[in-house]
Amino acid sequence: MKYVGLTDDAARRKEEHANPRDWKQLTFPTEEEARRWAKELLELPEYETGAGDRGWRYGYTYTVRPWTRE
Repeated sequence: MKYVGLTDDAARRKEEHANPRDWKQLTFPTEEEARRWAKELLELPEYETGAGDRGWRYGYTYTVRPWTRE
């Protein structure tokens, strides 16, 4: 399973998720583009998200593993 999220503080979120090795990050110029990107990924069966975003400037994904935190 892969996790997708949006945030304004990518470094903090990466640390909060236990610094996943396959962390991928994008930067968005508008909130509309960020939310569209996240929505498109969440329509795929292998992606999930947690409760509430913390901003929108950065989008990120990583693979959920026993040592990562969602």
